[in-house]
Amino acid sequence: MKVVAAKPTNTFEGDVVVKKSWISSSFLLLSLSVVILLSGCSSKGDASSSKDGALNGKKETLKIKIADINTNPTFRVALDKGIFAKHGIDAELVNFGSPAEGVNALFIKQVDVAFGADFPLLNAVSKGDYAIIASAGLATDEASTEWKLFVQDDIKTAEELKSKKLSFIRGTFIPYLWDEYLKEHNIALSDVELIGQGAFDESYIALKQGAVDGAWFYGSVLNDKLGALAGVHELTDMSKTTVRLGMGIVAGNDFVTKNPEGIANFLAAVDEAGGYAQAHPDEVADLMYEEVKQPKESTIKDLPNNPWALGFTQAAYDSLTKQKKYMVDNGIIEKDFDLDSKLNLEPLTKALPEKVTYKK
Repeated sequence: MKVVAAKPTNTFEGDVVVKKSWISSSFLLLSLSVVILLSGCSSKGDASSSKDGALNGKKETLKIKIADINTNPTFRVALDKGIFAKHGIDAELVNFGSPAEGVNALFIKQVDVAFGADFPLLNAVSKGDYAIIASAGLATDEASTEWKLFVQDDIKTAEELKSKKLSFIRGTFIPYLWDEYLKEHNIALSDVELIGQGAFDESYIALKQGAVDGAWFYGSVLNDKLGALAGVHELTDMSKTTVRLGMGIVAGNDFVTKNPEGIANFLAAVDEAGGYAQAHPDEVADLMYEEVKQPKESTIKDLPNNPWALGFTQAAYDSLTKQKKYMVDNGIIEKDFDLDSKLNLEPLTKALPEKVTYKK
């Protein structure tokens, strides 16, 4: 539980001090003595309080560290609007440059849960005892339009990308996007040079300085910034490719196993926050500006294309299956695995039973 210092009811100026009378102080000490005596005589102690709380239906508080990024409003809404607190979640948001970095933070126990596209989620569960606990929604055609390809001004067609230096964010699905996009234009991935970067800011600087010839970017803030950048232009967007992107939430199996009810409450809170964000865009825009200085118009523009709706469907499973095949076939995942064994949907089924329609 986060402890917040309460504000005083009255403000006193200068050296004025309020003094209690000797009688009041004596009465307080006597009252405290009686409380201590009665507590000592109780054989139940704190266990009684915990039991009473459970009987009264109070949720046990789960402390949880969540990997986040500055452009994602969902967790911030859940925290700011008291949705996490209502569901018994004491959340701490840990910011990263990309969702993939947040997923990688699971490996060193810097966070308890993370979110990301199919690619980093599958990469995580292939490497250890981790589980995908929910889908956060499949990217729609509308959402895919926000993934835009910016290139140097001398590149006018996709075919001119051959032999060029192309940026990708390490640990993300972008190499897959490049592969699929280039194949559509009869270019092999081996015909270009992929340059890895750690975050979109690095890609932006590399493109601006001419160190790379093309890069994919996401979100209206970056896209507007690139649209105003001299020497580059938008060549296409992801909606004009065959690639569509699934998104989900991943956690360590040990953490999920030890906190099944808490994880269920967490997922219910995230789903509620996703709905709240869509219904209150102006509030979310104010929050994002206050916390990360994201322009309000950018938040309002992005929100409709990025709804968070938790669940797990056959479509979500199929998206993961397709991405896993690509990763195995290309040696990104060294050893194939059974996808069903990496799903832990029990907390989600408890929290949102009507939204889990996939059956193993």
